[in-house]
Amino acid sequence: MQLVGAFDAGGPVVVILAGLSMVALAIVLLKLWQFMHLRLGVGRPVDEALALWYRHEATAAIALMADQPQPVARVVHLAMTGLGRPGVDLATLREELVRVAGAQLEQLRSYLRALEIIGTLSPLLGLLGTVLGMIEAFRQLEAVGSQVDPAVLSGGIWEALLTTAVGLAVAIPVVLVHSWLERRVERCGHQMEDAVTRVFTRALGAPPGYAGEGRAAAPAPAVEVGYAT
Repeated sequence: MQLVGAFDAGGPVVVILAGLSMVALAIVLLKLWQFMHLRLGVGRPVDEALALWYRHEATAAIALMADQPQPVARVVHLAMTGLGRPGVDLATLREELVRVAGAQLEQLRSYLRALEIIGTLSPLLGLLGTVLGMIEAFRQLEAVGSQVDPAVLSGGIWEALLTTAVGLAVAIPVVLVHSWLERRVERCGHQMEDAVTRVFTRALGAPPGYAGEGRAAAPAPAVEVGYAT
């Protein structure tokens, strides 16, 4: 009953804020499921593959990365398989790594923009509801003239301020969760850049017996995996 009373007192603005909160909750649950499914932040498989790569066990390292769902593992797998191809053009491989890494990060950032908009818009909608409520309260005050009832005036004011409280209650957790999710995506981008750089700094030439012996070692370019904005 109190919840129904809050909706009645706050008017359509509270209803809109309640809808936005449900959308935000759905996005958060979706992103948590996505991050868990991709095992985001689990660095052990990549570290094991890099250890094999540094021991010149390229085939075992590539096999370990082949079935990993992690975005970092996918980029590392592409880097290892690309360096194992005879006559690979390192500049082209680098561009492909940047493209794939950007696509992976863009997938991780999906719906985060909507979450950011909800966090920004909610307090503004609450303020709008408060302004409209105050206008209505003073309009009623003008209508009664000199017969002013303080209880009626105070009741109109708290009903007007209710929308601001609801807007802040929606915005604060949404902003916090959005920042946390965004930070996890940024950390994934740094892990991609670090892992791919480690692959290239080890792989100045193909490991013996993997891509063909006798191939001259090519200088490895500075690899900087850019991430999508």
